[in-house]
Amino acid sequence: MKDHNLVEEYQYKEIIVEKRPLVDPSGKPVDGLCNYWIIFNNPKQFNSYTTKMVKETILAFRQASCDRSAVAVIFTGVGEKAFCTGGNTKEYAEYYAGNPQEYKQYMRLFNDMVTGILLCDKPVINRVNGMRIGGGQEIGMACDFTIATDTARFGQAGPKHGSAPDGGATDFLHLYVGVGRSMESNTLCEHWSAHKAVKLGLINKIVPVLKNKAGEFIPNPFVTLSENDEFGNPCFGDFLTGEAREKAKQIAAECTTDLSLFDKEVEKTAYALSLTMPDCLNKTIESVRKKKLEHWQKNCETNRSWLALNMMTEARAGFRAFNEGPKDKREVDFHKLRLLLADASPWTEKMIEDLIPRDTSAK
Repeated sequence: MKDHNLVEEYQYKEIIVEKRPLVDPSGKPVDGLCNYWIIFNNPKQFNSYTTKMVKETILAFRQASCDRSAVAVIFTGVGEKAFCTGGNTKEYAEYYAGNPQEYKQYMRLFNDMVTGILLCDKPVINRVNGMRIGGGQEIGMACDFTIATDTARFGQAGPKHGSAPDGGATDFLHLYVGVGRSMESNTLCEHWSAHKAVKLGLINKIVPVLKNKAGEFIPNPFVTLSENDEFGNPCFGDFLTGEAREKAKQIAAECTTDLSLFDKEVEKTAYALSLTMPDCLNKTIESVRKKKLEHWQKNCETNRSWLALNMMTEARAGFRAFNEGPKDKREVDFHKLRLLLADASPWTEKMIEDLIPRDTSAK
């Protein structure tokens, strides 16, 4: 047989790539068939992807496409807190901020990663084991299926931190939830709970992962399961606030996290995909993907150019603020920025320094 891989016997260093047996609903492996697991391995930084991780992810999806024994790709992250929170803001702030020519090269890699997911010759299941935020949300939406823990959260972050969600969210999100909800999420950057995400149609399924002292799975205690707020608006899946949130913290503190039921659901979906004609399955997936590809391929290159140039202005300030600001204040002073721009202030180094929040507690 011909080898169609770009690189032979590559040893992954920045991400984890594993071929795990396809298993039936009873947990019995199916001889000769596997699922191709692509796993972000940066849990200390919530599985945010570095430049090196992006390059390996491109290669991993290409290799998964070429693996004749693979039924599906499972795309996930290490740990219980995050699938992915987007690009690594430390790398952005310390290297790419102020270097648009370098960031444009980086965005070539990012675009190739998204395109690699959309063109993968295997169905791609996004196993969301925690936060899926920013660029993590965008690469997640490029996948074909999403199964999440019910403690996961979803959303964008760009306009809060000096960027625009043009790495896929402005192309994909409205296809899942409609223009109105897409506009809300992309601009306000308010997170959605897993319960809300599944109700809106963003994801396919959620699974409880918190176990109480009795060993029983319970739903995420931090979200409301009621249907309407005081004005009659639907609020199913909204995050609790105030006293209710404090009570939820007490409940969660007495729980343990168990991903076994979650992983069974992921494996169940992969097994269901195996019970189809492979070429008919792939053609169906490709036909559905066309809607996303239509928007992505039309916009991704011009978006890459704009995102690069933006590293000289708002992104330069926003990513540095996130990286250098104190934990409780990692955004620029938005009103001060607007007032400076209203006075036609140029984007000088002093202006950026003045916008970055600093820890004054020691003074």
